[in-house]
Amino acid sequence: MSESSSLKRLAQLAVPLGIVGVVVMLVIPLPPVVLDLLIAANITGALLILLVAMFVTRPLDFAAFPAVLLVMTLFRLALNVSATRLVLLDGYAGKVIDTFGHFVVGGSLIVGLVVFAILLVIQFIVITNGAGRVAEVGARFTLDAMPGKQMAIDADLNSGLIDEDQARVRRAEVHAEADFYGAMDGASKFVKGDAIAAIVITLVNLLGGFAVGMAQKGMSAGDAVSTYSLLTVGDGLVSQIPALLLSVATGLVVTRSVSQDDMGSDIVRQLTAHQLPLRMAGFAALALCLIPGLPKIPFLLTGGALLLISSRVKDQEPATTDALPHTVAESVPDTPELLASEIQVDPLGLELSVDIVDLVHSGTGGDLLERVQALRRKVAMEIGVLIPPVRTRDNVELPARTYVIKLFGVEVARGEAPPGTALAIGDYLGSLPGEPTTEPVFGLQAKWIPAELSKQAELSGATVVDRTAAITTHLADVVGTYASRLLGREEVRLLTDVVKRNHPVVVEELTPSLLSLGQVQQVLQALLEEGVSIRDLVRIYEALSLRAATTKDHDSLVQAARAALGPGIVAPYVHDGVVHVMTFEPRLEQRMLEAMRPSEEGPVLVLDPILAQRVIGTVAHLLIEAENRNVRPVLACAPQIRLAVRHMVRPGIERLPVLSYQELSGSAQVRSVGIISSEPVAEMSPA
Repeated sequence: MSESSSLKRLAQLAVPLGIVGVVVMLVIPLPPVVLDLLIAANITGALLILLVAMFVTRPLDFAAFPAVLLVMTLFRLALNVSATRLVLLDGYAGKVIDTFGHFVVGGSLIVGLVVFAILLVIQFIVITNGAGRVAEVGARFTLDAMPGKQMAIDADLNSGLIDEDQARVRRAEVHAEADFYGAMDGASKFVKGDAIAAIVITLVNLLGGFAVGMAQKGMSAGDAVSTYSLLTVGDGLVSQIPALLLSVATGLVVTRSVSQDDMGSDIVRQLTAHQLPLRMAGFAALALCLIPGLPKIPFLLTGGALLLISSRVKDQEPATTDALPHTVAESVPDTPELLASEIQVDPLGLELSVDIVDLVHSGTGGDLLERVQALRRKVAMEIGVLIPPVRTRDNVELPARTYVIKLFGVEVARGEAPPGTALAIGDYLGSLPGEPTTEPVFGLQAKWIPAELSKQAELSGATVVDRTAAITTHLADVVGTYASRLLGREEVRLLTDVVKRNHPVVVEELTPSLLSLGQVQQVLQALLEEGVSIRDLVRIYEALSLRAATTKDHDSLVQAARAALGPGIVAPYVHDGVVHVMTFEPRLEQRMLEAMRPSEEGPVLVLDPILAQRVIGTVAHLLIEAENRNVRPVLACAPQIRLAVRHMVRPGIERLPVLSYQELSGSAQVRSVGIISSEPVAEMSPA
């Protein structure tokens, strides 16, 4: 344990100490022996970096490359400064530079300069420019692809293909990839600047060597060239070779595609994958032997080698051909199980147009996915429904700035969320610039204003919400409206299992002995259709057990569940200890009781059409007047006709809750907002 911690500590200090050493090299002269050691380390390190770049299977495996490139470039420039100081002061800069200046180029200044120029052209014009362009394009494409990759990850998470930990890892990889290519785009500029610096340093050293040799030490031009210029060329070659290796490593990293093997394995496998190209290249090399004057042996050797390799590929071809159909069969989803999984529709989906996918991109501040997850928890805590994951994806066919909410693949709501705006809600928005609209949930007057004017709009009295809040509010309204459809058989089974853990007797008495899981689901769906929370499943199941022992009638079961919930049904409509109600005149209520008839969809009221229309109109009138006073009333009636009244008023007044007198018992205080009678004008009670 102590050894590993020591190694870790050493690794943490190595790079900072190395950078400090580089700074010291720029100021303090180095002995020639130390310079030789550092030059050897520079060349060896560049070769190591090149080999590592070749053996990685994907660019992110060498994520530290941009920083390594910067450090190595700084190290090499520091060596240039130290070598220049020794050459100009002592006329000697160690064995390595002396060997490169005299032996490698044969002691010829012209040859050395030509070799140096060729290396510089290869690095600067060919490799560096190409690598820089690839890095720039790779960075731009990677950043452009981030929203799509994020949405793909979230779609896989919502569909259950991956769990939260896997999604977190994949998101981190997407961000790391974007950061890497962005850093490589900048690091490629280091390589380009290093090549330019090599030219400038070499020219300065040549002029400085002539000046020191001829002006200060009185040497002839030939002696100055032999002493200083050759050492300058040697220094340039010593620096240019590791620089060239790093440039090649840069090109390899930015052009490396994701693969399962290292670069050498990929190249050999792909070049030898087909027999025909190898055979044609071999015969072409042999045909060149027919040209008079060309040496025969080199072309015979290369052509024969290619033909030999092609024969080996031919031997392996049948095995590859046999394996191909299995691979294709595995990759094509044509089995019934796979096709069945593909055609399944998502219970709840949210589709965004391309220009508003930034709402799900955390890199640009988008938190739509996090808010949707919070919404699922909020719905579960409020109404007790475990809504399925919301499948979020982009849709290129949607108009700009549009989002669509789908239920089981069918569009149920649509809205807009223009980029760069916020939704201001209020009555006095005329002074604010923006696009008028209607708030999708409550139908209030609103306006999409520039996001930077949010504070000003709030000061003017408007309610301002961001685009994400507007979408999640709309989604919450859709979930509340269609909660009964989202409660499937599997969700009911899961909720029942949760109740069974703590109250096993309640569940064992109810299902499957008295009611099937499907019948329980129907009761719960009926409660949700009227906005009743089903969180208190224990009370609901107890009431169903008692009623199911005598009758299996659906309406009776629902009424028993409502009676058990009692105050929990009224609670959402109690404000400041008061529940505001509108009631029927006793004679009208008796008339409704006599007019009630059974039907396949439950009890209905067979009233005179004129009377029914008058009653509904009066209810709507009282409701509007109450809402204008910021009061949210309920309609109360006898338990026997409650469901029939609900069926009568629901088509025209969806938002009005219908409760029974039994459910109102126990509430803090009941205050009437009006009485509905059979007369044309409703009698209003004092507020």
